Amino acid sequence: MATVRLLFILFSCLWISTEVVARTGNTITNKTNVPVRPRVVRVGVLFTLNSYIGRSAKPAIFAALDDVNNDTTILPGIKMEVILVDTNCSGFIGTREALQFTKNEVVAAIGPQSSRVAHVISDVVNELHVPVLSFGATDPTLSSLQYTYFVRTTHSDYFMMNAVADVIDYFGWKEVIAIYVDDDNGRGGITALGDALAKKRSKISYKAAFAVGASTSDISILLNAVNLMESRVYVLHVNPDTGLSIFSLAKKLGMMGNGYVWIATDWLPSVLDAIEPADPDTMNLLQGVIALRRHTPDTDLKKRFLSRMKNSKNKETIGLNSFALYAYDSIWLAARALDAFLNEGGNISFGSDPKLHDTNRSALQFTSFRSFESGPQFLKKVLATNFTGLSGQIQFDGDKNLIHPAYDIVNIDGTSRRIGYWTNYSGLSVVAPEISYTKPPNISSSNQHLSRVIWPGETTTKPRGWVFPNNGKPLRIAVPNRVSYLDFASKSKSPPGVKGYCIDVFEAAINLLPYPVPRQYILYGDGHTNPSYSEITDEVAHGNFDAVVGDITIVTSRIRVVDFTQPYMESGLVVVVPVKEVKSSPWSFLQPFTVQMWCVTGALFLFVGVVVWILEHRINDEFRGPKRRQLMTIFCFTFSTLFSAQRENTVSAGGRTVLLIWAFVVLIINSSYTANLTSILTVQQLTSHIEGIDNLISSNQPIGVQDGSFIADYLTSEFQIAKSRIVNLKSEQDYIDALDHGRVAAIVEERPYVEILMSQTKCKFKIVGQEFTKSGLGFAFQRDSPLAVDLSTTILQLSENGDLQRIHDKWFKTFSCFAQSNDSSSNQLSLSSFWGLFLICGISCFLALVTFFVRVFLQYKKYIRDSEEGEEDGERVVTPVSARRTFRSTASFKDLIGFVDRKEAEIFSDKSKKRRRS
Repeated sequence: MATVRLLFILFSCLWISTEVVARTGNTITNKTNVPVRPRVVRVGVLFTLNSYIGRSAKPAIFAALDDVNNDTTILPGIKMEVILVDTNCSGFIGTREALQFTKNEVVAAIGPQSSRVAHVISDVVNELHVPVLSFGATDPTLSSLQYTYFVRTTHSDYFMMNAVADVIDYFGWKEVIAIYVDDDNGRGGITALGDALAKKRSKISYKAAFAVGASTSDISILLNAVNLMESRVYVLHVNPDTGLSIFSLAKKLGMMGNGYVWIATDWLPSVLDAIEPADPDTMNLLQGVIALRRHTPDTDLKKRFLSRMKNSKNKETIGLNSFALYAYDSIWLAARALDAFLNEGGNISFGSDPKLHDTNRSALQFTSFRSFESGPQFLKKVLATNFTGLSGQIQFDGDKNLIHPAYDIVNIDGTSRRIGYWTNYSGLSVVAPEISYTKPPNISSSNQHLSRVIWPGETTTKPRGWVFPNNGKPLRIAVPNRVSYLDFASKSKSPPGVKGYCIDVFEAAINLLPYPVPRQYILYGDGHTNPSYSEITDEVAHGNFDAVVGDITIVTSRIRVVDFTQPYMESGLVVVVPVKEVKSSPWSFLQPFTVQMWCVTGALFLFVGVVVWILEHRINDEFRGPKRRQLMTIFCFTFSTLFSAQRENTVSAGGRTVLLIWAFVVLIINSSYTANLTSILTVQQLTSHIEGIDNLISSNQPIGVQDGSFIADYLTSEFQIAKSRIVNLKSEQDYIDALDHGRVAAIVEERPYVEILMSQTKCKFKIVGQEFTKSGLGFAFQRDSPLAVDLSTTILQLSENGDLQRIHDKWFKTFSCFAQSNDSSSNQLSLSSFWGLFLICGISCFLALVTFFVRVFLQYKKYIRDSEEGEEDGERVVTPVSARRTFRSTASFKDLIGFVDRKEAEIFSDKSKKRRRS
């Protein structure tokens, strides 16, 4: 009996030892190596309990835990437990507790809410293969490439900052000031905002960062500093627990009134949603603020959960924010992924990591840390999970981001009034994201819409978004101190110290602005040579001046560094050459018409003469007689119509019709010839061997340009003209002397300056070729200056109401040099100008001839028939020889010509004699 008992004890010990050896964590492996489902799985949860996010997330997590454990379809036979740790807003505590989790063999960690803690523990879980499902760490720099086991169960601030940038762009603001906490979450979010604004050609003009736990006085000093800056658009990206205090300080400093714009990130709705009902004093403090709330669809599942939490006995928190919904879904994500993992034969086992070992003097006990051996397989199940939760669709894309990021745009006006939505699918819209995703994507600017906004100060007028910095410090405006073409801009003894066309336009545009603009004009240059305009624009780009007002040409190199207004004067490069006067030619009277025109006109004169002669010859004695006389009549008749001096009168209907149309043709030809000849003889004729920019480039002769302008660099870079050919000219007199004495073959200059030069020299020089660039003069400001946009609008107003032209006429004389041409051939009238008129005349002559010959032919046939009938009756009529030949039955062509040549009256006389005899 003792032996049996001893054998039983040995067998039991052997069995127990086998089970102990096989046990790894919560999973037991039987003798056949088939994994056994554990009875309990543990999930670690760590965040700050005493915070707006923590107080909302805690009851939601425990509600999710109850729902998972009560759902028989998820983890059947397995109880899920959570190990809750309060990080107390401490990165050190969060890191310590995260390390402690690994000793408790948790399969996943929920949290943390702090991006700073998430950065640290992400390195830890990467080594121990435990997925971290964070519903609160939104720092965009927590990337999936660096932190493999970090899974964000909410949307990254990258998307939220793109939404903020779209809101800023929608209202047309170009500069904002970012106020944020200087931690991982704050820096990462503001960096993402800067990148998003750059895509919209906007920027963060100043980053106002304050330390974690900064005192009230430190924040007040920071707000005072930003209040002295130009931008009045503030983006506030802070922690929920400190944000309201910033608004209180801003209220005391007068920064919550009219003209200010405050855009808060998702921390503000998180605070307001967690405070229910809303405090009237808090809502009054936040009046006019725009905020972004993480969008969660209003599903029945969400409504039932919120109703359940409201009616629960748990009174730790009154309201639930969006982070609570994401925390609830994080528990369900871990449960569903774990269920799928176990159903496919996954084994929850923990072992020692060979990379972790204690040194001789280490007290950290690295060997006690347990690595989740099946962590990579479990992570794949987490990322492959797809279900609909309280926060919407829980599904990850290839970058481990939740799909369909969306935000509610809310406006604080007594309540959190929703004015629209944002999605990365269609941008800003008043249509819910669930509906937007059913339509084709459209992010065009015309498709961006938001409802009416109530701004700080209870106004619906959109704030301008900027003021003059330092409480109205005057703008420092550079004005070129020119030594030539002083009508554009020059020094003046009377205020404001400068004068000229450009100054008058700028002042007129400034006066149309709805707000005052203090300004100070500063002359730039030594007064002996024209300053370099490229250097002036560089000074503006570097911040040494706020703007430059003068005859600044808008060119590509300058647009890259400064912003220009709408052009207030058109410009372009032209070629000006020296010319000499040429006396009129003795044959100038032939120049009005081209050779072709002269030939066709002469031929038409003869043709009309022949037509009229044919039509009148049979009935008009003035067109009969000896052949020499008839030829003279044909030649002289139509030419005499030029002077209305023809002696012959037309009596036929066809002849009169042709003559009437011909008289009209003669009138037009005569008038055109007279006008063109007058122009040729009265306009001064000029000649030059330079015909345009192409001819000038190939000539290898010196070219004059204005000193200080961009033209020299333009010619050398665009046309590869040697610098040795460029001659800088300082004044108008230099232009005249250089052209008169042959120092330059031509001058390349902008058209406005050429107009002044031509006026001063009374058209002594000329423009050849075409204007080969198109640009304009504008006012230059620092990049993204809102004044450039506002002044562009007022310049357009000046153009529309005629003030711009009146200012131009005040400074510049009107002249007509550009209407004159040096090429007489360009004034010649060609056949193309008259072919329509000649065609009408030709058609009328043709129709008259056809009518005439048809009528004659009919007369001839009748005449032949009557003659044949007379011969049959035996009548003998004494007629001329030519007439008797017509009696023959077969008439020749010569007989027909003879019939046509006879006078019509003679034919009718013969017919009458026949009738009397018969």
